[in-house]
Amino acid sequence: MRIRATVAAVSGALALSALAVPAAQADERVPAGVSAAHEAAAAASGKSAFAAAVDGTPYALDASFSNVKVNKGKNIVVGTTSVVKVPVSFTLNHATDVDIYAEDFFGGVELYRGTDFYNSIWWFDSGDANCTDASATVANCTATVEVDPAELLNEDAGSWKAAGFAVAFNGEDPENPNLDNVGVAVTDKTNAFKVQRLSKLTVNASPEPVKKGKTITVTGKLSRANWDTAKYAGYSSQSVKLQFRKKSSSTYTTVKTIKSNSTGNLSTTVKASVDGYFRYSFAGTTTTPAVSATGDFVDVK
Repeated sequence: MRIRATVAAVSGALALSALAVPAAQADERVPAGVSAAHEAAAAASGKSAFAAAVDGTPYALDASFSNVKVNKGKNIVVGTTSVVKVPVSFTLNHATDVDIYAEDFFGGVELYRGTDFYNSIWWFDSGDANCTDASATVANCTATVEVDPAELLNEDAGSWKAAGFAVAFNGEDPENPNLDNVGVAVTDKTNAFKVQRLSKLTVNASPEPVKKGKTITVTGKLSRANWDTAKYAGYSSQSVKLQFRKKSSSTYTTVKTIKSNSTGNLSTTVKASVDGYFRYSFAGTTTTPAVSATGDFVDVK
């Protein structure tokens, strides 16, 4: 299990948890305020290093999250280099004495892999949300979670969850608070989704042109992001459909299904009949999204 990273530049009690962070993970793309808020929220379980290093126990903040949406209901697909900015939105319900616009109030969403918010294996927190009042006790909020592939391992691909959490520091120093004066609210779990390794699929049909009745060889490759190496690698032993559409049609039909080899390569043969487009299509798995190659045109003489 990897140890949760705190903010890179820390002092006081937060430094105790930062000491356990491997150097490669310490430079996390999370704003300082978010990390401090997360440590305070995690302290409510009494299990975090932060809770052991500071005084007090957070009180239950009179707030809750509803209508949480992550990435507009879609799975999160991550490649090898680009940070994926995931939109989140939610309704924040709170008591009238909870000032959600205070400078030291944080409200946001955590995306995590694990059993629950307090026992996550790996996670990404949103920035502090922008909220608009719907009433004196209800606000509609939006935020962004930045998912950096440099912070992911291949083992992270698959099922993830989301939780909403709010922290009111009430004037306490976020880096060294008396937790008795800090309010925490966690709504868990709010969503379930998948974080997947971006897939790519190619196709090449040859020869071009070809005489009717002659053999066409269709090759290609199925690959996906390897977060451990920051490169793309072949996806082996996967069922992939060879599909064809006539030049005059917009609909592909499946010709046959084959499997990728040990390096993700694909190869099969068909007989030439009419002008049209060949493509490979992959249905996807839990860890890897569906993908279809751009059709390759074959002129049949």
